[in-house]
Amino acid sequence: MKSAQDRQKSYGDQRRKPLEFHVGDQCQVDEAQQIPLEEVHIDEKLNFVEEPLQIEDRKIKKLRKKEIPLVKVKWNARHGPEMTWEVEDEMKRKYPQLFR
Repeated sequence: MKSAQDRQKSYGDQRRKPLEFHVGDQCQVDEAQQIPLEEVHIDEKLNFVEEPLQIEDRKIKKLRKKEIPLVKVKWNARHGPEMTWEVEDEMKRKYPQLFR
């Protein structure tokens, strides 16, 4: 096991390129990854808390014998806004403020 780890480390060390920075260099930041500070929420343990921002869309998923109402929710995620489809009843129970 140790020899395999050493071999992998050696391989990685040979191919790793050193990073060089000079005065005046600027990083390229994708604006989609920037989150406004007022939308960032942390809990008492300083963990990022993802919260739903708004309901974007609604649809009904039809199964054989029943229909499930879904909502498309926009979340404040770590890497910028993210959207997911969630069951409407669960979202109403957890986040009633979104449905007022």
